[in-house]
Amino acid sequence: MRAFPVGDDALLVEVASGEQAQALHAELLRRRAEGSLAVREIVPAARTVLLDGLADPVRWASELTSSEVPPAPPRARELIELPVRYDGPDLAEVAAHWKVSEHEVARIHAGTEFTVAFCGFAPGFGYLTGLPARYDVPRRATPRTAVPAGAVALAGPYTGVYPRSSPGGWQLIGTAEAVLWDHARVPAALLSPGARVRFVPVGDA
Repeated sequence: MRAFPVGDDALLVEVASGEQAQALHAELLRRRAEGSLAVREIVPAARTVLLDGLADPVRWASELTSSEVPPAPPRARELIELPVRYDGPDLAEVAAHWKVSEHEVARIHAGTEFTVAFCGFAPGFGYLTGLPARYDVPRRATPRTAVPAGAVALAGPYTGVYPRSSPGGWQLIGTAEAVLWDHARVPAALLSPGARVRFVPVGDA
């Protein structure tokens, strides 16, 4: 674990894996909830966690890098279910990469409970983990100039759902029927780090 100062009152903590980043994020949230950590924001990413608004970043850098991070506790949060039609244009390509049928891709994906590891790229976009490493898929060689809102996509170890139309190079396997970002909703993002997510097939899936 390494820690880097960011400005006068922030700290970026780097760990070795996504699992460690999720565990560190959970531990920092626990400390803030119990009152032992005063911080304005805790922002996880793929292998880092940013602490913004620390009174003494130097002390926390020393404390965090000299301590062991306990494993993330079991998720007690409510399960978010996203209805999905497995009708994506890259479904056949993913099936070939996994060496299974298209129906089996849908079965495997819908049978997995995902966790939102972190958010980014676009408002409401969550990077979901949960599929075993053998199901990692490469990004498309040529990104699309426009991916439709609601597209369920795979890239590397992650699953994501595009909250709005945007360019993208992920493999599209389905379409989710959910509003991922609504500025009139509190909170605006349906998905947040640590949330549990399951995809529920609808239609002919």
